[in-house]
Amino acid sequence: MNEYDFDLVIVGAGPAGSSAAFAASSEGVSVALLEKEEAVAETVRTSGVTWIEDAKEFGIPEACYNPISNYSFCSPTKSVTISDEKPKAVVLDVRKTYRHLAEEAQNSGTKLFVNTNVIEVLTDNNKPVGVIAKVSESQVKFNAKMVIDCSGFQSVVVKSLGLAEQWGRFGAGAEYEVKAENVQSDTWWLMVGQEYSPAGYAWIFPVSKDTVRIGVGVGKPESDVDPTERLDKLIEEKKGPIKDLGDITKIEFHYGLIPNDGLSRKTVYDNLILVGDSAGQANPLVLEGIRYAIRFGRVAGRTAANAIKSGDTTQKSLEPYEKNWKKAIESKINSASKIQNRWIGLTDEEWEKELEVISELSADEFLDFIRADFSVSSIVRLATHHPKLAVRQLFNIVKGSQ
Repeated sequence: MNEYDFDLVIVGAGPAGSSAAFAASSEGVSVALLEKEEAVAETVRTSGVTWIEDAKEFGIPEACYNPISNYSFCSPTKSVTISDEKPKAVVLDVRKTYRHLAEEAQNSGTKLFVNTNVIEVLTDNNKPVGVIAKVSESQVKFNAKMVIDCSGFQSVVVKSLGLAEQWGRFGAGAEYEVKAENVQSDTWWLMVGQEYSPAGYAWIFPVSKDTVRIGVGVGKPESDVDPTERLDKLIEEKKGPIKDLGDITKIEFHYGLIPNDGLSRKTVYDNLILVGDSAGQANPLVLEGIRYAIRFGRVAGRTAANAIKSGDTTQKSLEPYEKNWKKAIESKINSASKIQNRWIGLTDEEWEKELEVISELSADEFLDFIRADFSVSSIVRLATHHPKLAVRQLFNIVKGSQ
């Protein structure tokens, strides 16, 4: 069996893994980044929505995303569009973005191993000290002082160690990337109500002037609807704004799972950090987490490098990472989870009222809300601006989770 020695092994070369590798390598430790597929982002599992300020902060090139300045919501009988002067959201070219992040890591000294599927976690006194991976028909041993689990929904390392169960609540999403005759490249659509998704939403996210992603997300176990079957039906029947796209030619199919159990997992152990979907770091309102994966991947990489260089990789030495992300997003995710729990149970009639509330928001207010970037102060401000709205109910939800 071939054998390698590294300071740090990172499992999964998505945005969390590549960002952690970049940060750790930049601090001077040796890093192995393991990817089970034959290329980074060979399979796309996300619709790629994030926010322009995050994309710029992380240095993602403009060629990797399409800016969005109009945000349209529709139910079976009502539609609302909120427009902004400047783009605030983006739809990423997921493959190009993830490969850019992996290349950044390699340029900082990370060694990327593709087609490398982890089959066993090596332990010493129940602490991870590396992994064994299958590469083609042979096995390779990677020894390390620490492991970071960035393996996404499957959470390969932490589950292998018996430290976590499979997610109980999650979103299942199916989408087609398509060429379309009529694309409004600066406008996204979120489609809500029973015919679109009984526990979730459908979407149209433009990637370029002639390409969009049409998808359906369904909450599990709240609904047993198959998102792929529902998506095929919506496209076939040209429901809602899908009909305005004109002729559609399917290019590629994407399918993914994203945890929706809230921040229920511990994310640091002796010699081990969890980041991204393996840590449950996702915004439950629209089930997006790429910005969290990059941000906290970098924090995890720096934390791991500092611990390795100090010779202390115990849980206590890694706790600054967990404190960092909890301070940044814990209360926001808890608030968003409560609102999402309410959304999941809405009837079509109740969605009509929800869209009336949304229609009176400014673009900034809407985006703060949808990206779970609200606090008690922002909701109080919202209630002051819109005293007649049902925002007071949202205020009570948010207030109760701070």
